[in-house]
Amino acid sequence: MRKKHVGEVAVLLCILAVLGCFVIQKEGYHIDELLSLELSNAEYNPWIVSTQPVGRLKKFVEQEIIGESFGETFINLVVRTWDLLRNGEESMALQYQADVYPEPVWITAKQFRDYLTVDSEDCFNYLSVYFNVKDDNHPPFHYMLLHTISSVFQGSLSPLPGCAINLLAIAGCILCFFRLGTVLEKGGVIPGGSGRVAGICMGLLYGLSAGAIATALLIRMYGTMTFLCVALFCLHVKKWLEKGFERKNTKLTLVTVLGFWTQYFFLFYCLTLAGVTAGLLIVKKRYRELRGYVGSMILAAVIGLAVFPYAVEDIFSSGRGMEALQNLGSGFDGYGTRLWAFGTIFMEACFGGVLLGLLVVGCGAVGLLFAWLRGRKGTVSSRQVQGAAREAGTEHAVGAAHFCIWIMLLVPCCCYFLLAARMSPYLVDRYIMPLFPFAAVIMTLVLVRIFAAVPSVSFCWMLLPVLVLGAVQIAGYDGHYLYKGYERQYELAKAYAEFPCICMYDGEGYYYNLLEFTEYQETLLLHVWELEGRADTADFEQRNQVVVLRKSIVDEAAVLEALRKYGWEVEEILLESSESVYGDTVYLCGKVQGF
Repeated sequence: MRKKHVGEVAVLLCILAVLGCFVIQKEGYHIDELLSLELSNAEYNPWIVSTQPVGRLKKFVEQEIIGESFGETFINLVVRTWDLLRNGEESMALQYQADVYPEPVWITAKQFRDYLTVDSEDCFNYLSVYFNVKDDNHPPFHYMLLHTISSVFQGSLSPLPGCAINLLAIAGCILCFFRLGTVLEKGGVIPGGSGRVAGICMGLLYGLSAGAIATALLIRMYGTMTFLCVALFCLHVKKWLEKGFERKNTKLTLVTVLGFWTQYFFLFYCLTLAGVTAGLLIVKKRYRELRGYVGSMILAAVIGLAVFPYAVEDIFSSGRGMEALQNLGSGFDGYGTRLWAFGTIFMEACFGGVLLGLLVVGCGAVGLLFAWLRGRKGTVSSRQVQGAAREAGTEHAVGAAHFCIWIMLLVPCCCYFLLAARMSPYLVDRYIMPLFPFAAVIMTLVLVRIFAAVPSVSFCWMLLPVLVLGAVQIAGYDGHYLYKGYERQYELAKAYAEFPCICMYDGEGYYYNLLEFTEYQETLLLHVWELEGRADTADFEQRNQVVVLRKSIVDEAAVLEALRKYGWEVEEILLESSESVYGDTVYLCGKVQGF
């Protein structure tokens, strides 16, 4: 390692250490995080259904594909594939039926563990991930990354492996920023001597922000998408300044394809950036580069759809896709509320709060005004004219490059924000996470412009306000995605692992408790009406004690009344709803004597 990179390495390690301190505090999961684990690791079994513990595809693979040897398995696969191609809807694969029970059945702890983790028998099974995700509304790349790290740490239910992907993604963003600072300085966009400090400031502003902490903690595809958006922008900037779009666009194509395979919201950013870039190339009459650039984007689209053609259905006809399109088609109805909500989320994620964000923006505006006034008075320092301007002997090259980079930076981000605010199904931070690092880039460029107007002050002093803002955000983080307190609920499940559990839920709320179900002897997932009208009660008669987990949305009186029907009374409340991070209540119930 060259000594000149020691500072960057130290900054990167410090940021990862800070984020790691938050990661190790994570105790519980959002429902979508557990869904990520299931889609990644449940072998050919994408959904947990109380009346169908083993899905159709898993049953088909186990009974019709997997043989006693590799050779037999291969032959079965060839035969069934030929049958599918030849007979289509009438093939065995599409006619195969799962075992569907008339009432919910008990699901064992091992089955729940198999849903969430992998072992030596199903590790590195990417075909399973592909087919699982095919039935979801998201593309497969992040799920395959999660399956890979789960295959390395087999049997682990810890959040650490999943968060490790996010930490690597954030590290990738920071490394891109280090390189971006150098590229901008070399291209004359920022003054000479500021590139290295600018890259470090970008890394610190993003890496120590509340948005980066949330990105590190949420085990979903948004951290990966964020890195790919940043990488795509940095590649565009480098190629624009070096006039390199004509050839060697392999990295550009690869990042575009991976982004498409990660999250469809990536298209908001990618397509807008592509449109801006193509427009600028036309304006600058760089037609040979335009042909090469458009060709690389077309190639990316072909590869992306060829490998995952289900994306078309996901976007245009799936439930979530139709919802997003309907949101887009609803025009300005409720749009103001959505913009305000996402604007608030953005300010909190990038600045630590709305008021602090307004203060930072105000200070930046005053600083830019100060720099502009000094420029008009002719007191601009010589260090503002560097790079391309020095080589060309004119300041015009700097101005032109500066303008184009700002267009490439701002327009795609604004379009992404406007589209995400309109089309997102929920008003939550994950959908605009890719914008958080670009706020760091904008703030850094503003700082560089201000400090460039003061020749007596070193660019290194930019680090001071950056570190202060980072410290404020770290100290004020609200604990989102940590689910502090769930560890107690999970330990309770371990303590009563020899008991069966009845989970009373509505909707799909039981997904929050999948970790607990890996500990209880077996679990029965029931709605109240399913408990009240259960026909086969032989299994109830055999159990003298059960743990009952009631989700907060389920009426307590109705649950207790239904339990009395089978002779169960509450012996002890093991966990009050006020003590549960999810609002659950956990009871230990026993049979009434003589029942």
